[in-house]
Amino acid sequence: MIMFLFKKIVSPFFFPLTLTLILLILGIIFLLLTRRQKTGKILILIGTIFLCFLSYNGISERILTPLEHRYPPLLSVQNIQNVNWIVVLGGEHSSDPKLPVTSHLSEASLVRLVEGIRLHRQLPQAKLILSGGRFFDPISEARTMAEVALALGVNKDGLILEEISKDTEEQAHLIQQIVGQEYFILVTSASHMPRSVALFKRLGLNCIPAPTDHLVKERREITPRDFYPTAESLQKAEKAFYEYLGLTWARLRGLI
Repeated sequence: MIMFLFKKIVSPFFFPLTLTLILLILGIIFLLLTRRQKTGKILILIGTIFLCFLSYNGISERILTPLEHRYPPLLSVQNIQNVNWIVVLGGEHSSDPKLPVTSHLSEASLVRLVEGIRLHRQLPQAKLILSGGRFFDPISEARTMAEVALALGVNKDGLILEEISKDTEEQAHLIQQIVGQEYFILVTSASHMPRSVALFKRLGLNCIPAPTDHLVKERREITPRDFYPTAESLQKAEKAFYEYLGLTWARLRGLI
């Protein structure tokens, strides 16, 4: 519990937008409240350049691509008909009874779930394991995903819920108790897949990666948006920073 809270509180300080704001605020403090004018100007310059660079697709996508392209998408399951489990890892949710259940899931969670359902329809004999706890919400993420899955036509008998885990490390341990040494399809965001596979394989689990929620997509034409900074590009940079931090933290703790 303490380690989980520590990660959630500390990790945002290393995100692009937070780092930029820290640099800019420190720069303003040095300019207005001290005599170290040169230091203040340098900090503001670094913060501005940092924000500009990561707000362009060409740079943010270059950082994110190695993560998203580590494992190819699972377009067909023709050669793996003997798989009995499809595991979908949750990626945040927020239950609000005033909104339709599809709005309770984050974009990442919704895309992961839809991909899991797509594969489940190709492998109807496989159980769909939905994984995610409820640390910041009264309803578990697994149950929220199940409600969406049922609304999209998935049979209740085909669902198994893992509602205890708080992070990917715990998901690996709890899913191991369900699938044992059997092969299973693992569905999560493409950027999250390298860390997930590493944690699962560390426990000896036999997962078949099925990455989805790709943010870096091949485009054949250059558009005017490519010449302007965008919040979307900054989001891609944040996603990359988050996963690289997660990989580093897992290595430091000897988990991968």
